[in-house]
Amino acid sequence: MAPSDLRRPFKRPLISDQEKRRAQSLLRQAQNRQDAQRHARFLVSTVLTLPSQSYVPESQPEPEPELQVELELTESISSSGSNSLENLDVLGASKLKAAEARKWFAKQLMLPEWMIDVPNNLAQDWFVFARPSGKRCFVVSCNGTTISRLRNGSILNRFPSALPSGARKKESGSSQSYSILDCIFHELDQTYYVIDMVCWRGYSLSDCTAEFRFFWLNSKLAESGACEPPSYYHKYRFSLVPVYGCDSNGLQAAYSAPVPYVKDGLLFYNKHAHYQAGITPLALVWKDENCSQYVMDTDSKGQVPNQQQVVLELQEDGKLTTSDDPPIVFGCLDGSFIQQSGLHSGCLVRFSIGEGGLILMDGKLEKADLHYLGKANRARGSADSFSKVLLTTMLQFYTFRLCSNTVFDTPP
Repeated sequence: MAPSDLRRPFKRPLISDQEKRRAQSLLRQAQNRQDAQRHARFLVSTVLTLPSQSYVPESQPEPEPELQVELELTESISSSGSNSLENLDVLGASKLKAAEARKWFAKQLMLPEWMIDVPNNLAQDWFVFARPSGKRCFVVSCNGTTISRLRNGSILNRFPSALPSGARKKESGSSQSYSILDCIFHELDQTYYVIDMVCWRGYSLSDCTAEFRFFWLNSKLAESGACEPPSYYHKYRFSLVPVYGCDSNGLQAAYSAPVPYVKDGLLFYNKHAHYQAGITPLALVWKDENCSQYVMDTDSKGQVPNQQQVVLELQEDGKLTTSDDPPIVFGCLDGSFIQQSGLHSGCLVRFSIGEGGLILMDGKLEKADLHYLGKANRARGSADSFSKVLLTTMLQFYTFRLCSNTVFDTPP
């Protein structure tokens, strides 16, 4: 294919809509906060206008909180089926069976988009830190035990910890209290590096800004004793990750300063972002060969394949989509091919990206040159995001052109 043909599809992503989606996410947060405040005011005004409750004799006590939660969970599951999983909290999810629990936890992590443009007001509105290499997971301490779950929802470790209600000892806290940490398990030093805090002692932080969550995390985690060396009631050590502002000094420190773990790129968090499940443009990841071992996807031997690959989710109508919300459609499979290949709705399918690459117009996908490879690894929990496919494809394209000694425009 001629250089002009190769170059054109990959020049269009410069007009990305990532900044627009960041603004929309912040607006949705503000709207949700206003809706919650209106709902709270309505509840207060309703309670104040209700008549006094009638006397309830001692012989008819109200059900205990734990029993009430369990009854509500049973009723909701039986009445609305699997759709009710989206409305459960961690206490409710802890009572689910293995497959349902994996399905619930697999959708709770906040996942970053890949940085395909530089955000406005980067220095004022964003944090940055060096992401540890390892297994991304939720760590939940509840009812005297601590469990870590991977991105696909499966259990990584079950262990006692110094987190609130994380071990079976008297001073561990109330059995109804629970905490949720967003961590990366670094296998080389057997340490959970905490990158975010979702809940602490039953108090949800998901609707708090990242600026407040990081402050709370730094002040509370050390107090709990979770950063201490392992012991009988504390099997794994937890550690904080240095977080910097995105001025020139902060960026340089995150990029180059030594850390006690292997780096896997840089993570950027918008200071005003709430913790929301799924992929969000208010969290971004950047990788290059100086701050990550794996800039692009590699095979089982650690080698970069000749063609980059993409994992997509098969929908009921045969469409192949990313994990974004809303998802990006890459193509559609014929019904007979789906049947012959043993695929079904919800399957994660792997494709290679051919020489035709991705054709984009005004930042939106028009066409993709995909070649079917087979089902994705069963350990995968979700499809790739559009930003990841876009960035890794661009990187491979420019790497190919450099290796070919072809003159072309400097990439962004």
